[in-house]
Amino acid sequence: MRISDLVAAMEKIAPTRLAESWDNVGLIVGDSNHSLSKILFAIDYTPAVAAEAKQLDCDAILAYHPPIFDGLKQITATNSANLIHDAIARGISIYSPHTALDVAEGGTNDVLADLLGLVDRKPLKQGPPKASQLKLVVFVPIDSFEKVSSAIYAAGAGQLGNYSNCGYRVTGTGTFQGNDESNPAIGEKGKLESVEEYRFETLVPVSKLTAVLAALREAHPYEEPAYDLLMLQAEPNDTGIGRIGKLPSPQSVDHISEILKRELGVNALLIAGETNRQVKTVAMCAGACGKLLDDAIAAKVDLYITGEMRHHDAIKAARAGLTVICTLHSNSERITLKRLRDRLAADLPGVELLLSQQDRDPFVVR
Repeated sequence: MRISDLVAAMEKIAPTRLAESWDNVGLIVGDSNHSLSKILFAIDYTPAVAAEAKQLDCDAILAYHPPIFDGLKQITATNSANLIHDAIARGISIYSPHTALDVAEGGTNDVLADLLGLVDRKPLKQGPPKASQLKLVVFVPIDSFEKVSSAIYAAGAGQLGNYSNCGYRVTGTGTFQGNDESNPAIGEKGKLESVEEYRFETLVPVSKLTAVLAALREAHPYEEPAYDLLMLQAEPNDTGIGRIGKLPSPQSVDHISEILKRELGVNALLIAGETNRQVKTVAMCAGACGKLLDDAIAAKVDLYITGEMRHHDAIKAARAGLTVICTLHSNSERITLKRLRDRLAADLPGVELLLSQQDRDPFVVR
């Protein structure tokens, strides 16, 4: 197996296109062609986790939080990027799914919702529509069509569901006249030319656009191929961050708290608002999701579960009649690592998948 197999498997589980625009997900460090035999799973790539990966002789680390958010100007053994320097020096790859996994079906927030058996669940905040494909329209001399279309398809265009090599063509006449600096493949410079061409249309994933255009230019006989890129209207987006749903039956805040402590492996929770109540509807978002508090209030849920929340947001929630449970940031996320490991096992046969024993929330409750 290779690192590219990990990347492909993660793209199936948590497509990078689902990530928040501010996030940095995917293969953060490493070479996709390197061999893969052992992966260490952690929430954060800390010095302790790095030492553990070295001791276990891991090829890759799946760090839920990306170790690089902003642009780095230096990567040395002594500055704040020393862990990145160490990974590069040792040939360790680092993959981070973060908000792509949060949004994905069966990802972080669904794992959290499963603890309480939430039903009729949906995203707490629906994501904006995202166009994932473009339509490429290119004009090709008829006798060059097979070469050009084959190159475009091979580069990743023409996929439609379970079908490949999907396209449409219609004949027409193209005209052009080159200037003194031109080098026309057909006809002569300075002379108006008419050529029988196909107008060829096909779909191109946004992620494949650069490769497809490079293949088009390489295969097309013209010095200046004529093509159009059309942005397609995005389909309605049924994905989004967080989850909201109903409990199978009303439960007390105390009972829910005990479930969370047991399943998340924590000894204490932070609770704001009314604690002596029966809960019927729940919203949740792993990590730091105070920004979705207004969505939870607008939905009139009884309980909001998240990793952390600002002081004044907790007061706001209580005043709105909402009970809030905070687990500490990474405690709301770590449970997803085991589920992710199990899901990856089918796509990465022969690869050893290990949960870090050194990964933990930076805060300790005494």
